[in-house]
Amino acid sequence: MRKKSPGLTTRLSVAALALASLQVSAATWKYAIEESLTEVQGVYATRFKEVVEANSGHKVQIYPFGTLGESVDVMEQAQAGILQFVDQSPGFTGSLIPEAQVFLMPYVLPEKKSEINYFFKNSKVINEHFPALYADKGLELLTMFPEGRVHITTQKPFETPADLDGVKVRVMTSPLLVETYRSFGAVPTPLPWGEVFGALQTKMIQGQENPMFYIESTKMYEVSEVITDIGHNIFTTAVMANKDFYDGLSDDDKALIQKAIDEANDYVLSYQQGLENDSVARIKAARPGVRFVSLDEDKRVLFREASAPVKARFVEMTGDSGKAILEQMEADLLAATGK
Repeated sequence: MRKKSPGLTTRLSVAALALASLQVSAATWKYAIEESLTEVQGVYATRFKEVVEANSGHKVQIYPFGTLGESVDVMEQAQAGILQFVDQSPGFTGSLIPEAQVFLMPYVLPEKKSEINYFFKNSKVINEHFPALYADKGLELLTMFPEGRVHITTQKPFETPADLDGVKVRVMTSPLLVETYRSFGAVPTPLPWGEVFGALQTKMIQGQENPMFYIESTKMYEVSEVITDIGHNIFTTAVMANKDFYDGLSDDDKALIQKAIDEANDYVLSYQQGLENDSVARIKAARPGVRFVSLDEDKRVLFREASAPVKARFVEMTGDSGKAILEQMEADLLAATGK
């Protein structure tokens, strides 16, 4: 039998030690989202997972909506460190971090996609103001990204706030969303997402709001007659990590996470190009009778004016902290729109 050379033995030992070290340091990170793997958050999380696993020994286990309970359950698990990563809309975190509701204020974010993308990439309010607020709740804010224009599904068409009088519209558990839909003339009805389809079927509620892709993928069009765009908001998602987990990572792992976040951000913004139109086409094919309405500006102004007091309510809810965030957000939006 040929003997191994001392140099070869040394190299093999070093390689074995390196592999053992990698195996010891490698971990499985748990990541919960509010949607399915084929929806926008799922596409984002999958890209994040691919980048992490291609550049380390770590694995990422993604938990789609419903596998770990409702949104409030998932957030509690993230704060407790049972989950390492979580996606959640300010519509739910608004009860935990009231200032996050700034993203729910009607007629604040622009509709033009290039301006939206610029804002989310360069916003000081996201990158400089919010991290400390999330850290106070045991969360590391990694990024926020847009998921598309919000549309309202109802049983009957509407063009003015008066048309929504008495109409029960499901909203996320955000006090500011309640204020918004009250200003729109509707009866805001907070409900967990898992109850919404059945509530629409039984006429317990008559409407709800979501991006078009989500209306299509969750088949909300099967229990709705009209889908209306009043131009009032963009659905926003925050990506967070458990703070203790994140602080305990090595500098290399933190850099890895940032790389995965950056690549997933670029990927999901590109993925969304044309997504709304594709969703509309699929809804029309599945249920041709559904009516699509986009209100003209002369109708939208009625909702703008009716909801104007919501800004003051936000400041009342959040105090000086919220006021500073609102001012910075308005400055960020000026930079994004060039106005």
